[in-house]
Amino acid sequence: MPQLLLELFSEEIPARMQARAAEDLKTLVLEGLGALVGEGGSARALAGPRRLTLVLDGLRAEVPAVRHEERGPRSSAPEAALAGFLKKHGAARDEVAEEGGYWVLRRERPAVPAAQVVADTIPRVLRRFPWPKSMRWGTSDLIWVRPLQRILCVLDGQVVPFSLAQDGDAAHGLASADLTEGHRIMAGTEPFAVTGWDDYAAGLAARHVVPDAAERERIIESGIAALAAAEGLEVVPDRGLLAEVAGLVEWPVPLLGRIDESFMDLPPELMRTTMRVNQRYFALRHPDGRAAARFALVANITAKDGGTAIVAGNERVLRARLSDARFFWDLDRKGRLEDFLPKLRDAVFHAKLGTQHERVERLERLARHIAPMVGADPDVAARAAHLAKADLASGMVGEFPELQGVMGRYYALHGGEDPRVAEAIGAHYRPLGPGDAVPNEPVAVAVALADKLDQLAGFFAADERPTGSGDPFGLRRAALGLIRIIRENGLRVPLADAVAEAFFGYPAAQGTTARPDFGMAVATERMNAGWKPPAGSAHPPMVAAFAGGVVEFLAERLRVQMRAEGRRHDLVAAAFGTSGDDDLNRLLARADALQAFLATPEGADLLTAYRRAANILRIEEKKDGRSFAAAIRPDRLQAAEEKALADALEVARPAVGDALAREDFSGAMAALAPLRAPVDAFFDRVTVNDPDKDLRENRLGLLASLRAAMDGVADFARIET
Repeated sequence: MPQLLLELFSEEIPARMQARAAEDLKTLVLEGLGALVGEGGSARALAGPRRLTLVLDGLRAEVPAVRHEERGPRSSAPEAALAGFLKKHGAARDEVAEEGGYWVLRRERPAVPAAQVVADTIPRVLRRFPWPKSMRWGTSDLIWVRPLQRILCVLDGQVVPFSLAQDGDAAHGLASADLTEGHRIMAGTEPFAVTGWDDYAAGLAARHVVPDAAERERIIESGIAALAAAEGLEVVPDRGLLAEVAGLVEWPVPLLGRIDESFMDLPPELMRTTMRVNQRYFALRHPDGRAAARFALVANITAKDGGTAIVAGNERVLRARLSDARFFWDLDRKGRLEDFLPKLRDAVFHAKLGTQHERVERLERLARHIAPMVGADPDVAARAAHLAKADLASGMVGEFPELQGVMGRYYALHGGEDPRVAEAIGAHYRPLGPGDAVPNEPVAVAVALADKLDQLAGFFAADERPTGSGDPFGLRRAALGLIRIIRENGLRVPLADAVAEAFFGYPAAQGTTARPDFGMAVATERMNAGWKPPAGSAHPPMVAAFAGGVVEFLAERLRVQMRAEGRRHDLVAAAFGTSGDDDLNRLLARADALQAFLATPEGADLLTAYRRAANILRIEEKKDGRSFAAAIRPDRLQAAEEKALADALEVARPAVGDALAREDFSGAMAALAPLRAPVDAFFDRVTVNDPDKDLRENRLGLLASLRAAMDGVADFARIET
């Protein structure tokens, strides 16, 4: 079956755009080729600094002929009806025939050769390609990420002829061919012809090009690891840098350089950031974790001198970069970390949420409030929060924002601060991603939680919540980080109270600034949705509603996290839905007990019975236009089975309540288990909708009591089948 080889050869494509562009090319071309793509075919997209490549195997030789038939208006209908039908389908009068009293349109689309489909599809794809950023050049209206120089398009060994020229754009008549180029320096610009993938891959390899990004990554990773091992060192892992460098070179050649010993007293994080951000170098370390005075770089050529001149040039550049870093390092340490704080008065956190200095005041207050919950000293936690953002005004963080928190830790230690304060400053941004460790020292935990809660409460109150299409302030990341800190440290944090405390840290929430709408969007939505303040809430209803909205967002993030872990996220929804609990670890314990219960025959049968009871109640409540209370009149119990169920509920309800009060969720589930037999007997032998109105209402009240008893443990209605 035919193979299609497509290559788009251009000036250098930014590394960050290459992988996505390759996938977009594959998706759009496959969509455009439609019926040419057979079930047994395969598609492979490759990306590099100067080329996007697509290989499609197993294409059909043609799009088969299609016979189309459609019945139109009756033959007796007015002529205008037929005219409208013909106009709709772009048909002529002689294309319809009268059959069975109707006008019938028959058309046959002939088979279309694969080359014609490809020639029609590729120009359309290229002209609407979704680059994040693009440019025009010359007088053409064609846009591409960088000037497009060649289009290689070969189907089954033959060129598929087409041009990108179109009406009014004859100046850009770039046409397809069977030509491509090798490495710009090592192979020159002399083009060579290819007939298919094997020819293409061999030709590029001979001309010093590795077209597959994954293969370039493998060469780089294994190459620098081997060079490091030869020196008794190891590479500091950095998958992001590895992917970026693989997008910068076509012919990767790993090399090692040396760092002047005079710079080895700089913090290792500072050296790594300088090398990574400015020069795309890989940092090396000793097996014990100490920074090594070596670095790895990747050249794009095989040099005749083995890379000596390349390494020497990069060492000179690195010395200059590290000298700049030392300047900021020495300058920042001339004073104390606290000396940077006044500068935060002029640093805006967000237009609706004040300055960084105001945020520091909120973090102090909130960290002091949270500290007892996590076993931290309130005064130490407040001191750490006081200094946590100070390094944002330092010269070093101004030059390298990636080092915020890291430099604050070093400056705090240099200034003689409590080591717990320094640790908290360095760790309070964590976790920065799924692979980052969470803080575990109590003071660091208190400040990290305060930082994320202040962020969530502030942006929710300002109604800058995440949407389906964006999360510009990283609130989902903050929520997942907060959840991980709580889960991995086994903390028992009353989140609604903590969110409310964070909310009250804002002057607008305290009524000292003119912002009556602050937090009201979230609170009003909750109230309008039927939310009720939890019993014993210490906060005004609107504040409690706002806090509940933020906690609901956190619970949704927890469900997402559990889904990613392969766990049953619907059980978290069930555990959260009825209890209103805001203790994440208690919710997870409840969900785990629920999962174990549902795995038993009693649990599975009770879930079925619950759904049956809930369905009956929903139907009857809709019919009567009212809800049935969980109430039973003993004098109206007639059948033995309904009496047995009522007795079982009388035993189960207090047992469930006692177990929940002890946080014995397995015990609460076990207290529900004896309901299985009387529930089964009730549904087998008792007619709920008895003609006698009193009996019917009492039996519906009995089912409402069953529903309420089970809902006290979890919202069984949220459990998926």
